[in-house]
Amino acid sequence: MASSSGTSSGSSLLQNSGSEEELQALMDQRKRKRMISNRESARRSRMRKQKHLDDLVAQVAELRKENHQIIQNVSITTQHYRNIETENSILRAQASELSHRLQALNDIINFLNANTGVFGAAGVGDSSTFSPEPIDSFLNPLSLSYLNQPIMATADIFSQYY
Repeated sequence: MASSSGTSSGSSLLQNSGSEEELQALMDQRKRKRMISNRESARRSRMRKQKHLDDLVAQVAELRKENHQIIQNVSITTQHYRNIETENSILRAQASELSHRLQALNDIINFLNANTGVFGAAGVGDSSTFSPEPIDSFLNPLSLSYLNQPIMATADIFSQYY
């Protein structure tokens, strides 16, 4: 009986070891599948990261191009602004000069009207008070050479400020 119990014990041991080997093989197979799945997942993750990086690089290039165009537009607009400011300064200087000339002419006319009545209300239509040629050249506003000077404001005068 002892031998039969030893034999039955040996055969159950063989069954257990066969079952352990199958279990180990099954675990190894699952481990390999998991490892392959993890590798595939990591590969997909790297591909997604690379695509995202490529998209960001393309976006940076596009934004740099857009930034360059904006800088060019700002530069052109700034130059136009400076040109217009220079032109406005010239026009202001010319307007001021013309205003001073007009004031000087009005002063002369007022002086002549006050002293002789040549251009004004005292003798309108009365030939006895109108003298076609004033006695003094100072009284003739058309002969005053300082009033016939050209306006001297140019862009060169104002370019030092810009």
